[in-house]
Amino acid sequence: METRRILILLLLLTAMIIAGSLIYSASNSKQSINEDKIGVIVSIAPQAEFVEKIGGDNVKVTVMVPPGANPHTYEPLPAQLSNVSQAELYVQVGSGIEFENVWMGKISNLNKKMAILNSSRGIEFIKSTEYDEDNEYDTHVWVSPRNAEIMVESIYQSLVQIDPANKEYYEANKNKYLQELEESDENITKALAGNENKKILVYHPAWGYFCRDYGLTQISIEKKGKEPTPQGIANVIDQAKKENIKIVFVSPQYSRKNADAIASEIGGQVIIIDDLDKNYINNLKEVSRSFKNALNT
Repeated sequence: METRRILILLLLLTAMIIAGSLIYSASNSKQSINEDKIGVIVSIAPQAEFVEKIGGDNVKVTVMVPPGANPHTYEPLPAQLSNVSQAELYVQVGSGIEFENVWMGKISNLNKKMAILNSSRGIEFIKSTEYDEDNEYDTHVWVSPRNAEIMVESIYQSLVQIDPANKEYYEANKNKYLQELEESDENITKALAGNENKKILVYHPAWGYFCRDYGLTQISIEKKGKEPTPQGIANVIDQAKKENIKIVFVSPQYSRKNADAIASEIGGQVIIIDDLDKNYINNLKEVSRSFKNALNT
């Protein structure tokens, strides 16, 4: 009887060891699949859509400036920097956003083997409405679908250089997404037709390239990244009344206190729009609808 009990215990122990081995093997297999993906780092969330639309299942993307954070002031977390050390590609915005100006040197030193792409290469910069100086350019290049097409092409080329065996896969994905961007551009053009030369009031001047493409003008409350002065607020209120503007647009990364005060003075309201939303095409569709409603209020 004692011998039988010992045999049963040995059989149970063997079964447990085999089960544990299978679980460990499955876990390692899953880890290997993840490690097979191309690690790509991007600065802002809209770029994540660009990379994922082209790379599909072959890429794993890390966004350095998370939703709700301000790319002018954000500092990366240790976990994000750890992902950089394992990445094969960093896709910069490349237009001079402050996060990249401050951190790219440190980031590139973490991984000397990581390729770095300036995705703004080939984009024609426009002067920022924040500054009076001629040498200050608008860094928010991504809000234009036409600029996005240039960025997507550059990302495609970089992925092919890293993984030439899957060129056809990346090319098919790229062409499909470029078609979506072209359709988005056409739809926004139609939506805003007839509103040329009209003005929108924004807290942070993130929409310069969008306004350029669709014939609008943005009036910004914030100047040079600083809170407006009482005189500055008074000037904006006067201009908004003169232009019959009733909507103040605010990005979620910024305080809306001054925007609420201005909206109250002009008998209007504050609307939230986000230039850093990851769902790029759907977001621009909603932004164009919000602008159209504001221009026709």
